[in-house]
Amino acid sequence: MCGRFALTASPEELLELFGLLKVEDFPARFNIAPTQPILIIVASERPEPGSNLPDRKAMLVRWGFTPGWVKDPRSFPLLINARAETATEKAAFRAAMRHRRILVPASGFYEWHRPPKGSPDASQAYWVRPKKGGIVAFAGLMETWSSADGSEVDTAAILTTGANKVIRRIHDRMPVVIPPEEFSRWLDCTTQEPRAIADLLIPAPEDFFEAIPVSDRVNKVANVGPGLQDEVTPVASAKRTPAEDREKDNGQLTLF
Repeated sequence: MCGRFALTASPEELLELFGLLKVEDFPARFNIAPTQPILIIVASERPEPGSNLPDRKAMLVRWGFTPGWVKDPRSFPLLINARAETATEKAAFRAAMRHRRILVPASGFYEWHRPPKGSPDASQAYWVRPKKGGIVAFAGLMETWSSADGSEVDTAAILTTGANKVIRRIHDRMPVVIPPEEFSRWLDCTTQEPRAIADLLIPAPEDFFEAIPVSDRVNKVANVGPGLQDEVTPVASAKRTPAEDREKDNGQLTLF
């Protein structure tokens, strides 16, 4: 899953990567949590012929997806993630998969390795970032929820899929990453039906991310400084399978 992430890129970097006309200035955010505002990228309304306006725009939404048919969000579960394998089948996400796909810019995300119940080992937090640095774009879904009095709240969830080999040693799920060359296809809800973009809902390449052990200070939402991403000595190693242990013994595998 993805329960915390960070976005520390500058507005200028976002403008260049996503082809935006403008984006509001904002501070670096090192510990973005559910229910907080998050920056997303959506397809713009189709421009007039001959227009030089970009076909994408940035906006802020609440991280926590609320389907339009929900009457009282206070009694509805907080949906921060959607399983990519079943999103087109679930009533909560079906319409958004067809009509409201988005990109969620991030500098990386946090994940926790939690030992089996009864294990003496402690949980370990990891900062998972692209090995080459820069911005990563998570696949996401958006919905605008309208209350009885007419007020509206834009909400979003991040799509997840089965983890690749690197992340699987920490957790069995990871966010879906959309590469830059596929931004337009993912955001095109006019001509690209869910079945046409299903090939994008896969784990990131094995060498895309690196996982850095960090302190459990990230668990507390009030902690927001860059020190959250400082590497620490892990309290417990993420588990390997017996086959992976044999490979490591042969000098063929490192943990990250």
